Amino acid sequence: MLQIKNLHAAYGKVEVLHGISIDVPQGKVVTLIGSNGAGKTTTMRAVSGMIKPAGGEIRLNGKNITGMASHKIARTGLAHSPEGRRVFSTLSVTDNLFLGAFPRLTFGRERGNVQGDLDRVFDLFPRLQERREQLAGTLSGGEQQMLAMGRALMLNPEVLLLDEPSMGLAPLLVKEVFRIIRELKSRGITMLLVEQFAAAALNVADYGYVMENGRISCHGPAEQLKNDPAVKAAYLGAAH
Repeated sequence: MLQIKNLHAAYGKVEVLHGISIDVPQGKVVTLIGSNGAGKTTTMRAVSGMIKPAGGEIRLNGKNITGMASHKIARTGLAHSPEGRRVFSTLSVTDNLFLGAFPRLTFGRERGNVQGDLDRVFDLFPRLQERREQLAGTLSGGEQQMLAMGRALMLNPEVLLLDEPSMGLAPLLVKEVFRIIRELKSRGITMLLVEQFAAAALNVADYGYVMENGRISCHGPAEQLKNDPAVKAAYLGAAH
């Protein structure tokens, strides 16, 4: 489904990713964990076209999308719910969601049932339905995160990138975010998940990659990584 091979990325002359490779099979949840500054968000930005890779290859359903502009990558079926939410604060909740479907509404991507998908997003996020006419900038942090995820789902994506969906949220809202991720998984949605709460990410994922200093240090089935002494010591804490 999504294949990342020998990916390099840099900001100016500073290389951040040093040849990483990740496979995200269809219908699976793959998580990328690691400490702050390891290169996780840079990986997501390179995949979705927010920055141009310095080398390597990214393929979606066999199509080479390396270095394509973000709007063209979205047309191929890759949706990105970015770190920091980045909602359109002066637009309503509903308008934000319809912007997620923009490639479908402009015939850049198969249209399908946009209204039906909007209804499904509101079923998944009842709070958004309650706030549907409210300006996105007036929502709470948790509501904005739901909106960012819902907006990405409105693309009807082949692959969903979720970058730090629990960042800055209260514990109850973190549980709600992971409940939603499990629901999306049950619907067969393919996801690449970057998450600060490594234990929660591995609990929901099928497979995991551990990133250190812009390189993949180890990878394997999520259950295996949860029981790996080195991973537990570095990322899961003694309580795990």
